Amino acid sequence: MAKAKATAFFCKECGYESAKWMGQCPACREWNTMVEEPVAKGSSSRYAAVTGGTERRNGKPVKLSEVSLGEQERVSTGYRELDRVLGSGIVAGSLVLVGGDPGIGKSTLLLQVCRNLAGTGHKVLYISGEESLRQIKLRAGRIGEISGELYFLCETSLDAVGDAIREMSPEMVIIDSIQTMYREDIASAPGSVSQVRESTNILMQIAKGMGITVFIIGHVTKEGVVAGPRVLEHMVDTVLYFEGERNASYRILRGVKNRFGSTNEIGVFEMQEKGLVEVENPSEYLLSGRPEEASGAVVACSIEGTRPILLEVQALLAQTSYGTPRRTAAGTDYNRVNLLMAVLEKRCHYEMSRYDAYVNIAGGVRMNEPALDLAIVMALVSSMKDRAVNPRTIIFGEVGLSGEIRAVSMAEQRVNEAAKLGFETCILPQVCLDKMKRTDRIALRGVSNIREAIGML
Repeated sequence: MAKAKATAFFCKECGYESAKWMGQCPACREWNTMVEEPVAKGSSSRYAAVTGGTERRNGKPVKLSEVSLGEQERVSTGYRELDRVLGSGIVAGSLVLVGGDPGIGKSTLLLQVCRNLAGTGHKVLYISGEESLRQIKLRAGRIGEISGELYFLCETSLDAVGDAIREMSPEMVIIDSIQTMYREDIASAPGSVSQVRESTNILMQIAKGMGITVFIIGHVTKEGVVAGPRVLEHMVDTVLYFEGERNASYRILRGVKNRFGSTNEIGVFEMQEKGLVEVENPSEYLLSGRPEEASGAVVACSIEGTRPILLEVQALLAQTSYGTPRRTAAGTDYNRVNLLMAVLEKRCHYEMSRYDAYVNIAGGVRMNEPALDLAIVMALVSSMKDRAVNPRTIIFGEVGLSGEIRAVSMAEQRVNEAAKLGFETCILPQVCLDKMKRTDRIALRGVSNIREAIGML
């Protein structure tokens, strides 16, 4: 008999496995992503046997009415911004993946979380495969004094990591990072598809079986996704991405997947000398330094999860020197800007083809919500006419292809946030105004189409 082949081909993007090489992955349709790697000889089932008996491993089907929930109390991380993204705190037995660019602050944030949890009586284990204990101590010296049961381990062998976790039985484990972990019975290098997938599978079994919360730090590729197979994101309970420009002080923690809460929440942090500090009022932070009487600047309101965030939309129109005008969009969808300029040219008869257009969301944040449409339109017209919009006015609404202003969600929360920050006037869709309760805190101006909105300039 022919000897069974000990290698297989895996897709680097989605983790699809095949017995032979293919130019295009049949699962994710990406080209030239199949790589040949050894197949694991053993199985990680021995880890499931030592993690303790639970309802999900006794092999017997049960009804939901027979399942006892007990006290599923969430544990606070000490940061309200992080608790908001996680869904009001950490759930015991969950597996959380934290991704982000190198140097963005992933390790710093989780080390600060470990300090907070250890200071409140929780047992925490920090496992690093990238730094030595001396390097960790130097980094920890910046964030303040660490007390309580916080233990550190520098190890890359997953077998040794599993033994240490079972021996200590901590409440929370940090893996920094998953790309450095490896199993000895898999011949491929650490960070490969086989190693990352098998390591995550073992950590998932440990987390679910022992009720330990495991945070996994993952590096990202140049495309901005977690390095390794995309199946890694399907295996974990929560996926968090750390975003932000390296030359800017703020950081945004965004929930991409969350089985225990909303996936639209964001947390805002600021990198300071002693580590990351949470920004409790992002609207005030993003509007700081705003010019008062500048044309092309409009304040809009976007919703991230349940939180309204005020931001500044800037537009600059300049006479083009070429036959084809230039279009640039930073922080918003480029195609959406082109669409809105076409609506202005068709419905309001503005010759937008004569101008180069530059649209920017101040502060470096990225927002693609349709509620920003009206603010972008008003900023473009303001720049073209060189007429400033009242700096105490906030504008939001979705623009249709016929020039109508359509309703947006959570309009009342947007108005309340604007009133709280001292804005005097709010231009919003007439449909939303008809459904809202009147307030004396801010003047409301409803518009049905972009002509009415432009007329308020």
